[in-house]
Amino acid sequence: MMDDMFGGGLRVDIDWYPHWLSPDEASVALGALLEEVRWKQDLIRTPGGIKPLPRLTAWQGEPGAVYVYSGIRNEPLTWTPTVRALKSLAETTCETRFNSVLLNRYRSGEDSMGWHADRERELGTEPVIASVSLGVARRFDLRHSATGTLRAYELTSGSLLVMRGRTQQEWRHRIAKVPGLQGERVNLTFRFVTPIDKAKGG
Repeated sequence: MMDDMFGGGLRVDIDWYPHWLSPDEASVALGALLEEVRWKQDLIRTPGGIKPLPRLTAWQGEPGAVYVYSGIRNEPLTWTPTVRALKSLAETTCETRFNSVLLNRYRSGEDSMGWHADRERELGTEPVIASVSLGVARRFDLRHSATGTLRAYELTSGSLLVMRGRTQQEWRHRIAKVPGLQGERVNLTFRFVTPIDKAKGG
């Protein structure tokens, strides 16, 4: 489903599939990812000093698909079986090719992701980013950079949200903390990054 215009004519270029996977498919995929993915907790520099990232992450992809954000350099690990299968499904739905994925593991409502946009040079100016959600539902907030207009989606288990066009240039997004929320959520954000040698003009 395409989500085009709202709130005074503002455009958000998003495809939204709330039931992309069945409940059983989503449950099986979540269990597999918790076991097969090599999770890590990075450190991030903040105004208050260096602190642990408030979630676990992993980066998988093709050789050379290096991704740097918030001072964290991600060298791609080999696709694991469940990730590869989800990538193939996402590519079919989105009619595009992905060469990498950032996985985020939210262990409870205390894990989060702050306001940001995916504007790194290696993603290009209008990236297609396919976000698959598994596990406990979390709210995905969008905020227009110029007007402050807000939009939210409830990312339920098995859903797919695809950001396209100028979404990263004109909007920011986050997953806010939810105190007291129990249960895990895994999010996979498939994307295409320009291999590091090409990004440098080599």
